[in-house]
Amino acid sequence: MSGLIRPEALLVDFGGVIVETRNRPGWQGRLAEYLAAELAEADVHLDGLTTGDIERDIQAGGQADSKWKDAMSRPFAPAELRYDQFWVDFVAGDWPGAPRAYVQENARELCRVMGEIKQERKTRDGIVEVLDHAESWGIPVVIVSNTLMGVVHRDYLETVGLTERFEAQIYSDEVGIRKPNPEMIHLGAQAAGVRTEKSWYVGDNFDRDVLCGVRAHVGGNILMEARSTYDLAYDLPIKADAVVADGWGLLNLLEESTARDVA
Repeated sequence: MSGLIRPEALLVDFGGVIVETRNRPGWQGRLAEYLAAELAEADVHLDGLTTGDIERDIQAGGQADSKWKDAMSRPFAPAELRYDQFWVDFVAGDWPGAPRAYVQENARELCRVMGEIKQERKTRDGIVEVLDHAESWGIPVVIVSNTLMGVVHRDYLETVGLTERFEAQIYSDEVGIRKPNPEMIHLGAQAAGVRTEKSWYVGDNFDRDVLCGVRAHVGGNILMEARSTYDLAYDLPIKADAVVADGWGLLNLLEESTARDVA
């Protein structure tokens, strides 16, 4: 037996927990082609900016964003990157004025399109069964996720018919803060109508998720292994309360915790 409390709510990350994600090869080029076509349609004067330049800077912007995310795991209460910060500061910092102004004005939609073009998503094995078990025991499930564009996650859940399985969805771009800011988990617990210390939090990495669970004082801090779980940006002196390989492992923990109520 795991010894974990029986949760009154299950707070879960999206990428790495609800879904497996994979970057599509060549996504930067497809996004550059999309943006170049939009600039042409809007009759924006490019002043020498080429589709190749756009692709190069999208790639550089993605790398800068990744490093920024690593750095933002150090502060106690980081804010989320704004849509226009990504496009104007990380991608278009050296572009001519007209295309830079265009991406600033259209940054939100560009983030949505980028999210759709960039990644493939697949519901992780065992997750639907976790949702079934939680529902049967009256345990609300809330998504608590860092993302530059939560709408993309909402659209995926709607497409696969899972939207109604969640009590709420808390996305960092929509609330303006990001994990490991503990307020993200507190917002999830509030949406479920329970105290944070009576909840489990399930994430797939140490520096955003397990650290956030420690800071928020969750009742059960669970790590679900994913592709990048052990790619640590720096050492952290923290441990999860439990580690599972996939949704089936999480289901086993949940079944153990609820079985104690009828033992």
